[in-house]
Amino acid sequence: MRFEEIDWRETPIGVISLRRRRDPLLEVDVYEVKLDDEYLMSSLFTVAEVELARLGLAELPGTGFDVVVGGLGLGHSARSVLEDSRVRSLIIVEGLGEVIEWHQRELLPLSPSLARDARNRFVHGDFFAMAGSTAGFDPVEPGRRFHVILVDIDHSPRHVLDPSHAGFYTTEGLRRLGSHLHPGGVFALWSDDPPDEEFNSALAEVFTTSQAHVVTFPNPYSGGVSANTVYVATT
Repeated sequence: MRFEEIDWRETPIGVISLRRRRDPLLEVDVYEVKLDDEYLMSSLFTVAEVELARLGLAELPGTGFDVVVGGLGLGHSARSVLEDSRVRSLIIVEGLGEVIEWHQRELLPLSPSLARDARNRFVHGDFFAMAGSTAGFDPVEPGRRFHVILVDIDHSPRHVLDPSHAGFYTTEGLRRLGSHLHPGGVFALWSDDPPDEEFNSALAEVFTTSQAHVVTFPNPYSGGVSANTVYVATT
């Protein structure tokens, strides 16, 4: 089959759809998520999502890590977290219950490895509201702290999916986020834009260390190289 619309749902932020198509050039099945007419993600471009998890976890010594991933998507960042044997628990916060359901129904290639891993728990909620609250990310244990918080939701700190997210990327929003980390904990963020000096300055003001990593990967359609940014900061 050259094309299949696996699921299509009306949501508060628009129509979200999960599609699979056969790419004739690469001869692979490509999974894509669209919000209305905008492409949110593709299984062809997952290098930076994997690097988000790898770079975030690389900052930590020891073992027994409790991790939060904000944004489930196709599951590549979450799967990379669970591939690290030092991870004790993972909470994936996703704002769209439809996306969680896709993985619970095992509609995507990585879904079984997420849904069946006892360390993982899906939480349906607004990541940004949780980040700004005192209760935090675990409804079962309000106020719980974590060793790593990884975020891949908006396109970038400047290009957000909803205006209500913008405050998260300010110094005040980052301070609130940092309050949910253990001392020495790590915050990492995926961005589709080049490193942003204004956001780098906010990170430097709030966190002990911060760095913007440019992650490059081949683009089979352009024949060249594309790039994303992964920001990593430690308390």
